[in-house]
Amino acid sequence: MIFIRTFLLLLFQHLFLSSAFAVSGSRHHRNHSLLADEAALLAFKKTIVFDPESKLAGWTEGGDVCSFTGVRCDKHRHSVVQLNLSRSRLTGALSPIISNLSGLRYLILDENHFYGIIPPEFSSLRHLQSLRLDSNNLRGSFPEFLAALPNLTVLTLTENHLMGTLPPSLFSNCSSLANIELSQNLLTGKIPQEIGNCLSLWNLNLYNNQFTGELPATLGNISELYNIDVESNSLTGELPANIIGKLYSVVSLHLSYNKMVSHDHNTNLEPFFTALANCTELQELELAGMRLGGRLPSSIGRLSGELSTMLLQENSIFGTIPPDIAHLSSLTWLNLTSNSLNGTIPAEISRLSYLEQLFLSHNLLTGAIPAALGQLPHLGTIPPTLGKCTDLSMLDLSYNRLTGSIPPEISGIREIRRYLNLSHNLLDGPLPIELSKLENVEEIDVSSNNLSGSIFFQISSCIAVTRLNFSHNSIEGHLPDSIGDLKNLESFDVSGNHLSGGIPTSLNKSQSLSFLNLSFNDFAGVIPSGGVFNSVTDKSFLGNQDLCGAVSGMPKCSHKSQWFRLRLFLIVFVLVTFASAILITICCVIGIRRIKVMVSSGNSVDTEQARKPETPELIHNFPRITYRELSEATGGFDEQRLVGTGSYGRVYKGLLPDGTAIAVKVLQFQSGNSTKSFNRECQVLKRIRHRNLIRIITACSLPDFKALVLPYMANGSLDSRLYPHSETDLGSGSSDLTLLQRVSICCDIAEGMAYLHHHSPVKVIHCDLKPSNVLLNDDMTALVSDFGIARLVMTVGGGNGGVVENMGNSTANLLCGSIGYVAPEYGFGSTTSTKGDVYSFGVLVLEMVTRKRPTDDMFVGGLNLHKWVKTHYHGRLEKVVDPYLMRASRDQFPEVKRMWEVAIGELVELGILCTQESPSTRPTMLDAADDLDRLKRYLSGDTTATFASSLGISSSTLGDD
Repeated sequence: MIFIRTFLLLLFQHLFLSSAFAVSGSRHHRNHSLLADEAALLAFKKTIVFDPESKLAGWTEGGDVCSFTGVRCDKHRHSVVQLNLSRSRLTGALSPIISNLSGLRYLILDENHFYGIIPPEFSSLRHLQSLRLDSNNLRGSFPEFLAALPNLTVLTLTENHLMGTLPPSLFSNCSSLANIELSQNLLTGKIPQEIGNCLSLWNLNLYNNQFTGELPATLGNISELYNIDVESNSLTGELPANIIGKLYSVVSLHLSYNKMVSHDHNTNLEPFFTALANCTELQELELAGMRLGGRLPSSIGRLSGELSTMLLQENSIFGTIPPDIAHLSSLTWLNLTSNSLNGTIPAEISRLSYLEQLFLSHNLLTGAIPAALGQLPHLGTIPPTLGKCTDLSMLDLSYNRLTGSIPPEISGIREIRRYLNLSHNLLDGPLPIELSKLENVEEIDVSSNNLSGSIFFQISSCIAVTRLNFSHNSIEGHLPDSIGDLKNLESFDVSGNHLSGGIPTSLNKSQSLSFLNLSFNDFAGVIPSGGVFNSVTDKSFLGNQDLCGAVSGMPKCSHKSQWFRLRLFLIVFVLVTFASAILITICCVIGIRRIKVMVSSGNSVDTEQARKPETPELIHNFPRITYRELSEATGGFDEQRLVGTGSYGRVYKGLLPDGTAIAVKVLQFQSGNSTKSFNRECQVLKRIRHRNLIRIITACSLPDFKALVLPYMANGSLDSRLYPHSETDLGSGSSDLTLLQRVSICCDIAEGMAYLHHHSPVKVIHCDLKPSNVLLNDDMTALVSDFGIARLVMTVGGGNGGVVENMGNSTANLLCGSIGYVAPEYGFGSTTSTKGDVYSFGVLVLEMVTRKRPTDDMFVGGLNLHKWVKTHYHGRLEKVVDPYLMRASRDQFPEVKRMWEVAIGELVELGILCTQESPSTRPTMLDAADDLDRLKRYLSGDTTATFASSLGISSSTLGDD
């Protein structure tokens, strides 16, 4: 018994000590693991050179690691399993020290300013499941060592600068990989066949890279594949019918802008669409810009009943539109623009009850527009029974073979704002007077048809129109004088008709009219003078045998006509002289009486004046400031006070003795252009005053020193807020500007520019509008600045018939803007105009939305920011919009679905409109300011703001769905 008792006691002691040792060891292991993780995180913090939101301020030694911002530990607090610093605006090199977090499962560092390469040491993160490094500035070859991460499920590296090919090894053991997003990089080569091993893959996004070769056939093995986006690459081969037929679950298929062809030498689309019918969940199909040939097969009607988007524009598809397309009952967006389709528009399309956008322009369609299309309740881009599409914003049926007349019901489209384009068809009948009811339309083009009748005087009701093109029809009669009442008219073309009579002199009233074509008609008489007639040539009047005038190349008017004009001049001269004589006589009588009164009181006045001191001279509006005072205010122009540099000067922050913060712009004298720039900026700043334009405090001008003293803007330039710290070459991370802030800033700029163009005492053309020349004050109000190469113009001759001339030539030899922002017409020798500023503003708006500089390396070889947006937009915001803006807007406006989408889409549309190649097609800054003001009020919650976008979507119709 004693032996048994002793044995049990020893056994209990052994078990107790073993348990205690195990607990102690576990605690020691846990503490050791967290201590190692804490050391790694603190070391990572030291590599961050900029933390504007102080996200890492709480990361301190000895603190609770699991409570660090963005850090999450496992439930037993053994180790850090998640590091999430998404959208924190951190700047620094991506440090390999992160690989010391041995238990890490989720590394989420997207939308920051990390630069450098993805460290090879990350291959040691064996437990990593999600790696998200989107929207940084990472460079180098694609990291092949990622293949060593066996548990990787999510890999998103979009919007970086990664190069090279995709390594096959990445897909050798990828059974867990579900989400691959590598869009907008510089990846090349073929997509590896091994990708077929990723049987759990549901999203493959390789958009906007440089991949070549064919889509790998092994993609057909991935039955769960939900989204395929390989748009904007250089993929070749036939449309992959053999692959698509196996992907029963695919919802989104984007193949646009590749080099694939349809079956049988690019003439047969049947195999592909037959295979596509197996994709019973398909909702989006994009095959634009691929030069596909063949007819649209009837099997198109067997596609998924869920299909909502089908984009086939910019191909070589011919034949008729199959009526079977009506079976796509969920279709909301159909784009068949720029193909070779013929025949009539099938009436069956009217059965697509959800259709919102229908594009059919630039085809060979014939016949009348089916009246049944007017029953489509959601149609928003191409109408039919026109009067019923009351929310239509633009209508383009050009370049087809449509017949019949323009229906009077066109007057029902009161909200049309952008353009009405029915040109290059076979339309006949009289020009409908109902066109005059389209008060908001900016462009009307019905050229190259068989229209007859006359131009009605009510055309003056189209008060917003900037471009009228009635050319190449059979219009007759006289031009109405009311044409001159179109204050915004910039381009007027009635060439190739049967118009007769005299040319209305009222046309010289329009200060905006710059293009006039009256050629090949039957006009007669004297060509008026003034306004546009002082700048046109004989090319505007070709084929009018009975016209004469002072226009170069045109015959001089007869002596009889000159004698009549001389007699008229003499009569007017005599009448004016007679009236002047009477007026002078009256003035003399009044003057004599006043002199008598003054003489009678002269002595008393002289005595009183002798006692008064001399009246002091009026003090100038601008205070005097010396070079010494400026030097003291800026610490001797200390480099530490430098806040900006430009082509002709440097800007220093200064502090006056009274505590006023100022910005001192000191001109550099390396070239004579600096003095010209200084003089011009002084000329402009002393003449303008507006809440959205920088004001001048004073100036200091010495023979060897010239400076402007301006208010100091604490929030810096728009460029610095849009591209934080880009000037230090530490990366181009995301901007924190919200959607409402971006809209407000654009609105402020437009208001300031509208004042310069339309309301300033002297019209000012800025010539260098860009983000670095827009400053932000304390409340983020935008102010346009830097008028060093601006042009001052004024109206000469008075009245509406005056002409615009440049005031001085001090900046005549300076470049009209900065690279990327210069209007294309300036490259062809065109004179500066307000429309050049509109183009620069459009680039700025697109830059605000995309956060891509127009000088980025990607915009080479003829491509520019405007063309890039037009190519990739197609209504898909995610293709062009700054990802941070997308996410922040979604968070800011969660209650109203699509509210922010409409607003961002309107900004994109406005930017595209302002950057049109032809100056005459661009809006004025007044128009842009008006649209942006309504958009700003709408986003701010003003329920009375009736904002109608250029997409035809009204804010008042947006619900909470």
